[in-house]
Formats: sequence, C-alpha cells, structure tokens
Amino acid sequence: MKNLVEELQWRGLVHDIMPGTEEQLLKEMTTTYIGFDPTSDSLHIGSLVPILLLVHLKNFGHKPIALVGGATGMIGDPSGKSDERNLLDEVTLAHNVEGIKAVLSRFLDFNSKDVNAPVLVNNYDWMKDLSFINFARDVGKRITVNYMMAKDSVKKRLSGEGEGMSFTEFTYQLIQGYDFYHLHKEYNCLLQMGGSDQWGNITTGTELVRRMNAEGAKAYAMTCPLITKADGSKFGKSEGGNVWLTADKTSVYKFYQFWLNTTDMDAEKYIKIFTFLDKATIEALIAEHQAAPHLRVLQRKLAEEVTTFVHSKEELDKAIQASNILFGNASATDLKQLDEATFLEVFDGVPQAEIAKSEIENGLDIVTVLNEKTGFFKSNGEARRALTANSISVNKEKITEAYQLSTNDLINNQFVLLQSGKKNYFIVRVK
Repeated sequence: MKNLVEELQWRGLVHDIMPGTEEQLLKEMTTTYIGFDPTSDSLHIGSLVPILLLVHLKNFGHKPIALVGGATGMIGDPSGKSDERNLLDEVTLAHNVEGIKAVLSRFLDFNSKDVNAPVLVNNYDWMKDLSFINFARDVGKRITVNYMMAKDSVKKRLSGEGEGMSFTEFTYQLIQGYDFYHLHKEYNCLLQMGGSDQWGNITTGTELVRRMNAEGAKAYAMTCPLITKADGSKFGKSEGGNVWLTADKTSVYKFYQFWLNTTDMDAEKYIKIFTFLDKATIEALIAEHQAAPHLRVLQRKLAEEVTTFVHSKEELDKAIQASNILFGNASATDLKQLDEATFLEVFDGVPQAEIAKSEIENGLDIVTVLNEKTGFFKSNGEARRALTANSISVNKEKITEAYQLSTNDLINNQFVLLQSGKKNYFIVRVK
C-alpha cells in the first residue's frame, strides 16, 4: 500500500494519530469512517476537509465510510461548543440527512463495484431500536464516568462560564463511540478520522471496540487540524456568512471568489490541503508565486482546482467568465449569458433604479436615462460631458449621446448595465 499518512502529513492534514495507525494503513486495505452531523441540509467548506480525507482514502486503496448522524444529530455534539445546541425535530433532521447524503454523493460513488467502494450509512438505522436500558447496561457499563470526564470537550464545558452540560450532551461520546463499535463489528471498520476537536469522541470509540468486540479487537484514530486563517480568524466564512458546497446556498461565482481572495500565506497552506495536486506541482506553483506575487498564481490555481472539484469544470468556466465581466474585458453577449442570480451577485452592492418597460419600448434617449430616470448623473450637462468624453457604456459597450435605450438592451429581459469609466456601475431594472 502507498503511504497515506506520509501524504497527509506533508499536506498538513495530520494533527493526532494513534500508535499503530500508519502501520495498519500500510499493511492492508483498511475500512475507515468519518461522521457528518446533520445540523443543516447542506455542508459548508469546513466539511470539505473530511470529504477530501475520504477521497484520499479511496485513492490510496482504502475503503471509506461516510456516516450521516441521524441519531447523533438528535443529541448535538458538545465538542468545541460553549453552550448546548437547540435540538432539531425529526422532520427537520430527516430533511437534513437527505441533503447531506446528496452532497456526499457528488464526491464519492456509493454505487461503485470496486473492492474498496465507498459506503454511506446513517447511524439512526442501528440506534433507533436500541432501548435506554440496553444501552445503559451494554455500553454505559464499559466506560467509567472518570474516563468521560477527562475528555477536553467535557472539561471545557464544566469549567466554563456557561450553564454546564446536560446529561443528553454528556452521553454524546458514548453514542458516537457505539457507532465505531457497530461499524467495526458489521464492516470491520478499523479507523475513525475527524477534526482535532473529535479526538476525545474517537478515542472513546476505540475503547468501546476494544471492550465490547472480540478479545484482541483493534481500532485506530487519526485527526486533522481545524483549519484557520493566517490572521487567526475563523475559516469558511465570507461577509455573507458560511461558504456552502451547494450552489443554492452559495453561488459558484461567490464560491470561486472566496478562494480567489485568499491571502498569499493562506493560499500557500490551502493549496496543499484542498487540492489533489502533487508535491512537485505545488512547490513549483509556490516558487512561481513568490517570484511574482502580484499575478496571484497560487490563488488562481487554488480557486480553479477547488471550484472544479466541488462544482465541475463547466461551472468553473462560468464563474471565471462572470469574474472577467467585472474585472476584465467583456461584451454585451457575455453579459447576456449570465443567469439572473449570477448577474446580481457579480454586481452586488451596485446602485439601482427602476424604469417601466413601456418607457423604453420605442427607445429612450440616453441622457434622460443617465440623469432624470436613474440619478446616475446629477444633471443632463454632466451626463453629456461624460458621453462626449467617450466614458459611458451600456452593457459593456461604448455609446454616444445619440444612443436610444430599448428593449434590445435587456439582460435576462429585465436589466441594463450602465457604466461610467472603469469602475462606476449602475443597474437599471426594467419592469
């Protein structure tokens, strides 16, 4: 087997690793699982690292299991949280579980016939019929309260300024540990991976495997660092909130822009973590970037690779086209190829005004549009001077004072883009 741990280490994807894990992964195909809690019906880019880990596992000949926590989602993981989560109802959880399954299915082929074909499971399927009495007797008996209290996720909550921890959340590590026991028994799953905040929960699972399964049963643990920005701020958020892996929550254009706008230091770190480019290629890109940082070679390659992986090459091309419209040369034809959502996001924050469609059906002189109808210019005289200076464009094409705005100019049958100089934009909404 190729050395997966070595690969993940140079990429900066190993935080803690249990002794014997690397040797196990080198010895044979190893079934490994990572869990995803259904707190939403999609996943944001904070979940991209565990998804990438599952893909790396598959690529290195191991068998990945993606677990959606339909049961654990009802409890709420206390790891890294200062307060207890609001519990979701069953209808919302079921909806979220299906949404996350759909996201994961874009990256892993759960219908594959390969020997190491990925598996998708929901822990609700084996937890729903387990009675509290049986769980307390068979599982709770195996792990002492002292052991559970020693976990960081518990200690931080009990010693913090919040309201402490409910019994519900206290049991979370046992329920997650039971998942590992079940997957070990049913799938011979020997390794669990996750973020560094999951180390306590994962090692509880290895203990349950050792104590509940056959004598000599072995289980391993490995975690990756929680990703941060160079300035210490939280990774995965933009001005509009979380950056999601589904286009209905974060458009492909905004997704692409998020990666394109990373700092030099972050781009050098992220290109190792979030792409599958090999070490030699990445080192060459870093050297090229350091020689000419203003060209932003690293950011462009990072944005291209991640957007293609998450959305597709076709969607990447659309995002690049949209970026070129705002920052480069583009024509009216290019503009008219943008869908409404992308158009509005490209020109997010640009001032707008409305004009009735009836007013432009027979043509409306451009000076009236620029001043009286939109207020883009303060007076007719100012508008005429800009037109004479050849600095006014309609839909990215230069015009003169003789121009008449008409329905032929409409983008998506409702927008016209006015531009003065290189950076001053104005949107006319035609209704």
